[in-house]
Amino acid sequence: QVQLVESGGGLVQAGGSLRLSCAASGRTFSIYVMGWFRQAPGKEREFVAAINWRGSSTYYADSVKGRFTISRDNAKNTVYLQMNSLKPEDTAVYYCAAKIRVGATLTPAEYDYWGQGTQVTVSS
Repeated sequence: QVQLVESGGGLVQAGGSLRLSCAASGRTFSIYVMGWFRQAPGKEREFVAAINWRGSSTYYADSVKGRFTISRDNAKNTVYLQMNSLKPEDTAVYYCAAKIRVGATLTPAEYDYWGQGTQVTVSS
């Protein structure tokens, strides 16, 4: 089992920045990829960014490229999502997820463990 706890959400004005953190515990040695997803009211959960747990590969949704940066600190078993130039359309609950299987990284169904989510609200 892997447990994930997100933090760092909040209310920010458009153009501002936030950094989300996701602390992993338990069988972290089994993690293959860590990802961030978000879900706005009335919408499906969508991919935001992902990072290989041991490599250097990162993946981003087109909507956040150039604004968001995913990174990790393996010593702390923590993944971060630095969000800059935030827009009102970035408002959503942001979820951290861990994937232990090799394969696609963009689909929520491919991930095995999820955090409880943290609210990000961007005001215009």
